[in-house]
Amino acid sequence: MSDFFELTEDDLSVPAENKPSVDLPFLSDLNPEQRQAVEQTEGPVLVLSGAGTGKTRVLTTRIAYLLATGLASPWQILAVTFTNKASREMKERLEQMIGLPARSVWLGTFHSVGIKILSRYTSEAGLKPNFIVLNTDDQERLLKKIMQENGIDTKQYTPATLLDIIQRWKDRGLSPTAVTPTEDSNFCNGRARGFYQLYQNRLRELNAVDFGDLLLLPLELFKTHPDILALYQSKFKYILVDEYQDTNVAQYLMLRLLTQKQKNICCVGDDDQSIYSWRGAEVENILNFQKIYPEATIIRLERNYRSTAHILGAASGLIAHNAGRLGKTLKVADTRDGYGDKVHLKGYWNGSEEAEGVIDQIETEQRRGKPLSKMAVLVRISAQTRPFEEQLIKRGIPYKIIGGFKFYEREEIRDAVAYLRLVLNTSDDLAFTRIVNKPRRGIGDSTIDALEQAAKEHHISLFDAIAWAELRPSVRRALDAFAGLIKMMRDKLNTLDPAPLARQLLEDSGYMNMWRSDKSPEAEGRLENIKELYNVLDEFETINDFIEYAALVTDADENTTEDQLVVMTLHASKGLEFDCVFLTGWEEGLFPHQKAMDESGEEGLEEERRLAYVGITRAREKAFISFATNRRIYGQWENALPSRFIDELPADHIQNETTVSMGYGNQGFSHTKVNPYRYEESPFAAPTHQSVDPYWNSNLPHHQASKSRRVGKRVYHESFGYGTVIKETPNGLEVHFDDFGLKKVQARFLSEA
Repeated sequence: MSDFFELTEDDLSVPAENKPSVDLPFLSDLNPEQRQAVEQTEGPVLVLSGAGTGKTRVLTTRIAYLLATGLASPWQILAVTFTNKASREMKERLEQMIGLPARSVWLGTFHSVGIKILSRYTSEAGLKPNFIVLNTDDQERLLKKIMQENGIDTKQYTPATLLDIIQRWKDRGLSPTAVTPTEDSNFCNGRARGFYQLYQNRLRELNAVDFGDLLLLPLELFKTHPDILALYQSKFKYILVDEYQDTNVAQYLMLRLLTQKQKNICCVGDDDQSIYSWRGAEVENILNFQKIYPEATIIRLERNYRSTAHILGAASGLIAHNAGRLGKTLKVADTRDGYGDKVHLKGYWNGSEEAEGVIDQIETEQRRGKPLSKMAVLVRISAQTRPFEEQLIKRGIPYKIIGGFKFYEREEIRDAVAYLRLVLNTSDDLAFTRIVNKPRRGIGDSTIDALEQAAKEHHISLFDAIAWAELRPSVRRALDAFAGLIKMMRDKLNTLDPAPLARQLLEDSGYMNMWRSDKSPEAEGRLENIKELYNVLDEFETINDFIEYAALVTDADENTTEDQLVVMTLHASKGLEFDCVFLTGWEEGLFPHQKAMDESGEEGLEEERRLAYVGITRAREKAFISFATNRRIYGQWENALPSRFIDELPADHIQNETTVSMGYGNQGFSHTKVNPYRYEESPFAAPTHQSVDPYWNSNLPHHQASKSRRVGKRVYHESFGYGTVIKETPNGLEVHFDDFGLKKVQARFLSEA
């Protein structure tokens, strides 16, 4: 409710119908398409607003125009946005344009609108006055209690997973009774639908709602109380929607109901920037706008006030490969001389060299006078930030992570480091208390109190106190197993390298399975971060060396200067802009991300391409795209193809600075045979052309697996015995061993049988 400034009709000193309808200075700065979007007030209007084309100006000016011309009173206008930041910005602009009446416009987020409606019709919605809105932590604790009351193991079936399922149903406008058996989830053997009903019942008992209810309950209210719906249909003469491409089904249904009487709805959005399907957004809402409203006016805003011609040309050429779009082409709005810099494209041997090269370029731009705060490094997944952060720390360059924590500050990294600290030193009580119940082992405050009491009495650590404390049998078994694991891993400190030790520790402890069973959107990123940590550990000889390094990184003095480089994911960058943008990791499987394509096929690929379009259009002056020919994945070096998006970039707008061989695409890659696997970089390196290894095929293209003269050969390995070569890849051979099955090994460890 705080998102709204509202006065009553009686508080306004000047009635809307008496406001002047001439001499509107705020129209003079609009281009022809923007002005049409403002003045086309009647009927459905879809404004396709490309990146940097001034959509916020159009929305606020349209509201000001409706008020200034007397077409509507402030309380007859509903304007909905997706973020509190956007609604605040619109309110401030609107007040500057028309003054006090701006405060009576219904302007806020969809959820704010929901709260406002529910507060006015509390009893009709099945609530009591002063209802509360639960946060995510409260929701999970409530679901956990319900599940435990019904005999569910919340370690196997996590409350976070169930909450995600329920929120998806609410995003689609489905109440518990509307979820059919065919729409039910496999979660907990098909019991999610029943738990949804129990959860809603418990919310009512608590006089509480969650964020999904702020959309679902107004929908149900409108359906069960036609008189209330009719009141709002008459009340809102004009409805405006920001970021329409990000609406979910429930939001779409609410808008459809409200506009059934007066179809004066203006939706502003960009189908090319729909990148949030993973949180319920339906791009079909904007793509089908004209089918829903056949009489709709479509207005395209294509004059970009942000980027240079080459940047816009590259972005437009890329997004043109999407079939599911309404179509528009961005063009430079002003008459600046020239096209600016072409989009720079560069390939690197590996991820570490990519990070070094990108930071080198950032330092070059800084020497040329470009502030760090005007530059951004954009990554597809958060785990990619680690090599860039380490380069930035090494060189003393201030930076900030937007939309997340720095690598070593992330929960899962702190947990993993705590596990390693405890293995290294069982007297580390801080590490012990952090991870003794991660994953959950039934260790509560009373158990910790008992351990602390025993530790105090015997002058020992909490870990050693396990043997002395008075504990319940179930807790005793859990702690004994935990202590046994830590002791076993201590015994392996001198025989296992840091990365394999950490991998075994986090697997055997159940920590990795804890995140695998967590179906929340963040879980996959946490797993990727831990796997990236394994790559870090490969660079250290001992766990102690790594712990010392991690302590230095996390304890480094925080730089409070405002001039900081921005590092963030592509998703977090939407709506922002920078002079120089560095788009990193453009490789198949990473970007486009393999999971998106596996789960959603062509639709997933098109959303990934929209994400690339968003990234490029963040740049005002310069855009740099980079990729690596090989990356360390799960501790092993693997070749990478350049992203198919690189091949789709129009060559006329690209300055290709790549010298590594990929043999792929239309960007003029060198076809000189080179070997990206170098011994000094990778313990899994393949032999070079000069190697005497009889199995090395120097003609094998390193960007793809290929059948060669070695496939089908019988070979012998000291540990695995006899086998047959099944496939040859750049980083080894896949061999089916007679007694051990399929294994990937290096050719130098094999002899011909």
